Amino acid sequence: MENENIVIVGQQPWDTDIGSNCKNLAEELSKKNTVLYVNSPLDRITWIRGRNEAKVRRRWNVIRKRLPALVQLGGSLWNLYPDKLVESINWLPKGYFFDVFNKRNNRLLAGAIRDALDELQLDDFILFNDNEMFKGFYLKEMLKPKLSIYYSRDYMLGVDYWKRHGERLEPLLIGKSDLCFANSIYLAEYCAKYNPNSHYIGQGCDIEALDIEGLPEGKPEEFRDIQAPIVGYVGSLDSNRLDIDLIAHIAKSLPDYQVVLVGPEDTVFQSSELHTIANIVFLGKKAAGDLPRYINAFDVCINPQLVNSITIGNYPRKIDEYLAMGKPTVATYTLTMEAFRDVVRLAKTKEDFVAHILDARREDNDELQQERRNVAATHTWEQCVREMNRHIGAYVA
Repeated sequence: MENENIVIVGQQPWDTDIGSNCKNLAEELSKKNTVLYVNSPLDRITWIRGRNEAKVRRRWNVIRKRLPALVQLGGSLWNLYPDKLVESINWLPKGYFFDVFNKRNNRLLAGAIRDALDELQLDDFILFNDNEMFKGFYLKEMLKPKLSIYYSRDYMLGVDYWKRHGERLEPLLIGKSDLCFANSIYLAEYCAKYNPNSHYIGQGCDIEALDIEGLPEGKPEEFRDIQAPIVGYVGSLDSNRLDIDLIAHIAKSLPDYQVVLVGPEDTVFQSSELHTIANIVFLGKKAAGDLPRYINAFDVCINPQLVNSITIGNYPRKIDEYLAMGKPTVATYTLTMEAFRDVVRLAKTKEDFVAHILDARREDNDELQQERRNVAATHTWEQCVREMNRHIGAYVA
């Protein structure tokens, strides 16, 4: 993909507060192509419930023609705020009525995309769909791209919202896409059930942002009074993805350690027993640019993941972030994590997890730190795009 026009649709808007594979891929693709990154259109329920939120007001002002729909993010990368209000339809019963209204939502989104393409004077284009199985379901037929790609980076059907209609629609969308790409072997195998042109392209990491040499000296202020070894986690504290009981076991088994959790909590975490355990510290959400300083302050990094339908195929971005900083890392065993076996200690039981933390800290050295950085350095967005190009070339040949 060079000198191509690429339209990217997905679930995560450009102004999301969390890390986004799709945004990273868009930035990488825009180095040699013109990329139109399309935010999900505002739906009626979100407007009603969140009309006082800045991001919702921004979208409403675009719909009311008070703000431009197209924003140039830099160079050949553009962001589209669709100027259409779509209906909230997930509550509808499966089948006919959902399909009617979903097709209408798709038609509105397709119209906004077509207007943007006309404004940018872009003709033939590639459609890249990041897990948007509802509002992106009919876009191939409505927009007629030269190539349609479905990107699977999470098993969305493990979440009730997506499962309700997605069990029927996602396999159909995968099947009618020209190509499917996935960031884990598990998800590639899932897509291959419905489309033989499904491929694993790996996962990227922003290595430059995690360069230890560029970090300010000293630890963040919250660590000033912590003398004990630190076991740390960075990321959303989501009870659907993280094992609260395992975190509690780690803290209770290692009373001479501090377990530091950096990230926003869901309601289950907020009301959990973790807040009653003396050596667990919650630091809350931090700016993305500050996270490397926190990771660098950890003695051992962890990913205490639950193994369920949501996480089984998940590629944890944070693993590469930990490794890029050379940190000893312990994670729950999954098929995806097999790829890290040489540089990450993988635990199948809570007892194993604790033992691995102790061993990882005791055995850490400069050579192992460099080995971890070397592995992370092979997981770049450039490499992901290179893999995509290889499979696209084989498909169109």
